[in-house]
Amino acid sequence: MRTLHRFAASVLAVAGMVCVLFPSAEPLPAQQPRQPLPHALPVADLLDINTASPAQLNALPGFGPAYTRRVIAGRPYSAKNQLVTRGVLPKSAYDQVSSRIIAHRPAR
Repeated sequence: MRTLHRFAASVLAVAGMVCVLFPSAEPLPAQQPRQPLPHALPVADLLDINTASPAQLNALPGFGPAYTRRVIAGRPYSAKNQLVTRGVLPKSAYDQVSSRIIAHRPAR
């Protein structure tokens, strides 16, 4: 027990010396509130993969006729990440478009 007290006293002494030798020049700035990512679009501007036309899908970055056909053939989607989980798109292609798309749940 005595060894533990000596160890604790040593740690406190070293911490005190560090504070004296290296005082903080200025206080840390207050954290800014988190801003949305600049590439994230408002929900109203997102492309619904359940209703988008082939031309709209082709306009997405990295998309071409092959991905467009696969997305349309796999409809309906209940979540946009199903493009990856169902194997419609590879993760790398999904990462390019995920901030631009949405999957509204189809009406029943």
